[in-house]
Amino acid sequence: MISTRWLDKRKPYWSRLEQLLEQGARRGLPSLGRSELQELGLLYRQTATDLAALREDRSSVHFARYLNQLLARAHNIIYSARKTSPTAILGFFAVTYPQVVRRNLRFVQIALAIFAVSALVGAALTFQDPDFKLSILGPQMVQTIEKREMWTHSIVGIKPLASSAIMTNNMSVGFMTFALGITAGLGTIYMLLFNGLLIGVIGMACHLAGMSLKLWEFVAPHGVLELPAIFLAGGAGLRIASGLLFPGYISRRESLVRAGSEAVQLLLGTIPILIVAGTVEAFVSPTGLATNLKFALAAALFVLLLGYLLAAGRSSAKADSSV
Repeated sequence: MISTRWLDKRKPYWSRLEQLLEQGARRGLPSLGRSELQELGLLYRQTATDLAALREDRSSVHFARYLNQLLARAHNIIYSARKTSPTAILGFFAVTYPQVVRRNLRFVQIALAIFAVSALVGAALTFQDPDFKLSILGPQMVQTIEKREMWTHSIVGIKPLASSAIMTNNMSVGFMTFALGITAGLGTIYMLLFNGLLIGVIGMACHLAGMSLKLWEFVAPHGVLELPAIFLAGGAGLRIASGLLFPGYISRRESLVRAGSEAVQLLLGTIPILIVAGTVEAFVSPTGLATNLKFALAAALFVLLLGYLLAAGRSSAKADSSV
């Protein structure tokens, strides 16, 4: 139950946001000074948090409706006037994107769990019936593995072209995994299941052929970036599915629009991750670089990625919540 004291404390901020919006609508957004623009942005984000709290209290429906309309006005004024600039792009990747990831971490974790379970199933099926790998990998790749050879030699000779092809393929998989969220998540789940099954089958097939080290020294340098990007794309698809299936107290259309906005941001951040992964996969993974150096590089890249996603932008979030 939302207390009267809490409402009395928050109402001045809502009134101030409404005042700034009226000024922006009447005189145009440029009429607001720099400090007022910063205040507008902070009030917008804090009011969105207040709305989320009010939606949990059925007795505060009229307040929730008021804030919903207020935020809709703020969104139209703020985002219709926003221009893309190098600074804005840098700010998105440095601050906004990690915050978006943390807000939607549960969807990313679900995507990871689906992938991991499927990988374990693929490995178990291949271990129990070695011929199972034929139906997944095809005879040509199976023959290559049984000869204890890697299938990546062609990458070395055409590194720039291979890098471009790898990036394109990885981004296609990511975008498909994201877009299929509109199928109530069924398509996204299928993509995660299939890719998890594939890595499980390949891993066990290489293990049975006595070439696990060859496989993982190839996969590790780029896989520590490529796989998290797939989980992020899967989380984006599941975010769309959540907005579609569980609208809560708002209309399904509005719920889907909000979920789509978050999901698109979640997906966009995977692009530079996949670009780096594709470069590493073409120029480092298939080379004769010492195994310990490949694993050291993988560890360093993974720690950097994890630190970026879980820590970046926290100071800005604290400043927002203090308003």
